[in-house]
Amino acid sequence: MPAVAGSLSQTDFSKGLDKDRLPQHVAIIMDGNGRWARRRNLGRVEGHKRGKQAVQAVVETCLEIGIHYLTLYAFSTENWQRPPTEVRALMALLHRYLRTERAQMMEKNIRLRAVGDINRLPPAVRQSLENVLRATHNNTGLTVMLALSYGAREEIVRAARMLALAVRDGQLDPQEIDEQMFSRFLWTADIPDPDLLIRTSGEFRLSNFLLWQLAYTELYVTDTFWPDFTREELMRALIDYQNRERRFGRTTEQQESSAELRRATR
Repeated sequence: MPAVAGSLSQTDFSKGLDKDRLPQHVAIIMDGNGRWARRRNLGRVEGHKRGKQAVQAVVETCLEIGIHYLTLYAFSTENWQRPPTEVRALMALLHRYLRTERAQMMEKNIRLRAVGDINRLPPAVRQSLENVLRATHNNTGLTVMLALSYGAREEIVRAARMLALAVRDGQLDPQEIDEQMFSRFLWTADIPDPDLLIRTSGEFRLSNFLLWQLAYTELYVTDTFWPDFTREELMRALIDYQNRERRFGRTTEQQESSAELRRATR
């Protein structure tokens, strides 16, 4: 990704951020592009264009501090219902992004992934996406996962259908189906569940995003519209995350005992 002015220094994040307790996976619902543009008497597409700067800032920051996975909700299944002119503009922006950022992804060792029904994308966009996916497949740095033409309910139904077919064909005993097996049939099969979900623009809903994977994810909502989301905003979200106690349904005492055991076995 292109460099962002004002590189984040060791001093900047060491003041409040514990590098040893960073989330492994951060997911973001990038919301508010249209409202950002409307408040400035601009067309909605201008908001989407400006949102690219926020993507660059977040990717750069995740690279610098050592986040392993970043998932961006770029285009939902419901977004296909938007006005055709806006959909075409969004697809054109995605196409341009894929063509212009490939070299930077290779240089920075970024692996691009995509989840969703990408067969619905326009052929030229799908081809560019597949080219970048292949080119970055073996990169070992930050994994950036784009949720494109993505809907969590569709993902879950698809997984259930695949399991049903496996049972019908005698390849699977229904008694073998558990949460781990079900997860292997999702688009995110080899990706850890998000530790932190950030939603911009102040909306308190999941919008059909990673419904299965977010079961124990920490949620952070900011009133900031996505085009105004900065590296400083991301740092505040990460510090807020580190100030929380994640128990995964257990008591505080059980969680502390588990943490002590992990430290003792390192």
